[in-house]
Amino acid sequence: MTSISVNNSIIQIKNIFKSFKEVKAVQGVSFDIKKGEFVALLGPNGAGKTTLVEIIEGIQTPDSGEVFINNLHWQKHKNELNKIIGLSLQETRFIDKLTVSETLILFASFYKIGKERVNEVLKLINLEEKSKAFVVNLSGGQRQRLALGIALLNNPQVLLLDEPTTGLDPTARHEIWDILLDLKNNFNTSLILTTHYMEEAEFLCDRIVIMDKGKILLQGTLNELLSHTNSDEIIEFEIDKYDFDFNISDENIVKIEKTHKRGNYKIYVKSIISVLPNILNYSEKNSLKLKNLICRKLTLDDLFISLTGRGLQEGN
Repeated sequence: MTSISVNNSIIQIKNIFKSFKEVKAVQGVSFDIKKGEFVALLGPNGAGKTTLVEIIEGIQTPDSGEVFINNLHWQKHKNELNKIIGLSLQETRFIDKLTVSETLILFASFYKIGKERVNEVLKLINLEEKSKAFVVNLSGGQRQRLALGIALLNNPQVLLLDEPTTGLDPTARHEIWDILLDLKNNFNTSLILTTHYMEEAEFLCDRIVIMDKGKILLQGTLNELLSHTNSDEIIEFEIDKYDFDFNISDENIVKIEKTHKRGNYKIYVKSIISVLPNILNYSEKNSLKLKNLICRKLTLDDLFISLTGRGLQEGN
């Protein structure tokens, strides 16, 4: 067994590079994940999230760099790693004419796992009432819970989920979240989650790694990331005079950003309560009409826009 320095990290990702012809998918990515920690990989399409996860789960081999999971390496300890990892890809295909229970039993047989564990997983993913239903008759959310159940059959120490709630309605998405929180609170499972959804990363994860074009832009807790802008809140509005330069001075204003639409402004502030009256007074003095006024908390999408000039949903 290859030994590495241990600092309570179950996963160590060290300077990973991976290219596909002219595409530099991952460029020098490094970070650790502690036991029981939930970490989100957040970024648009083409950020390198899926490639990095495929390297971590042993599907892809990096051009350079190393990944250690529980002090094990894919090149030397494939069988051991397969026993401690559970994974669910963006799309899982099932045999439609098998029931939910039969599907779990089939995959459990690959691990030589008995019916008792299948029943435990059925309860965990809340599909006991659907155990005799054919897979073809399941809803999208139920199929995703089944895919998650398959990933949990071997009671993994590490769970790797690649956009597990894409395309689901809010109710189905929250059902997946509840299952994952149960794993975190009761089983000390470590999770790497790739997602487009800011609220998913915010709700589930202890730490967030923001990627773009194969590189890490920022990583940390939600509060650490949002503090990068030095503001907690945002005031958005549209003015009726498109050629007017809305330029107001206030010590609680961090940044004034004119968006791509004419007359639309986004103002990063330290305190909405302090700044909003000044904005309203300024508008009145300059005979401006404010439309679509919104006051809200800063989000990860706002942070990504401030770093890259585009939103997380926009891609490259």
